[in-house]
Amino acid sequence: VYGDPEIHPQTEDYWGNVNPLGPRACYDEGKRCAETLFFDYHRQHGVKIKIARIFNTYGPRMHPNDGRVVSNFIVQALRGEDITLYGDGEQTRSFCFVSDLVDGLIGLMNTEDDVTGPINLGNPGEFTIRQLAEQIIEQTNSTSKLVHRPLPQDDPRQRQPDITRAKTTLGWEPTIALAEGLRPTIEYFRNEIREMI
Repeated sequence: VYGDPEIHPQTEDYWGNVNPLGPRACYDEGKRCAETLFFDYHRQHGVKIKIARIFNTYGPRMHPNDGRVVSNFIVQALRGEDITLYGDGEQTRSFCFVSDLVDGLIGLMNTEDDVTGPINLGNPGEFTIRQLAEQIIEQTNSTSKLVHRPLPQDDPRQRQPDITRAKTTLGWEPTIALAEGLRPTIEYFRNEIREMI
């Protein structure tokens, strides 16, 4: 919902910076529309709602071709292919391991009815896309090289959740660092790729 943010890190009361006509619009605006409809039904019909704003999540059981940066890089590294960086690779993301996210979602579901959210759920550890690629190359012992492609229109320059609300409301924060979470994720993809051959 935050688009290409003008504040950093992103807090839940930030309205975002989204191009409603750009190539990412259906992705960004789809989430924003869903939140709007949830709150409309909550206000008009008293529907009980919980809204989590999920930041980049990764882990085993991702689909090898889902188009997400973690799975793309791991698959490319394991196959010895060039790893594709868009732009200069200095744009940042925050990566949350799936079990941490599930704990946060369960915590939100277990709150009282008056806790509607939105609540950011993600790991505030911030990495450049280049750093992610380098970690994956190192952990896979890959010979892959980094190659650059043009940055897609409206691609966010920075992405980092402010999780203060999750800490205070849910008593939640992630515990698994990126380097730790990449190990089982890489192992999962190693097995998947082996089966695909």
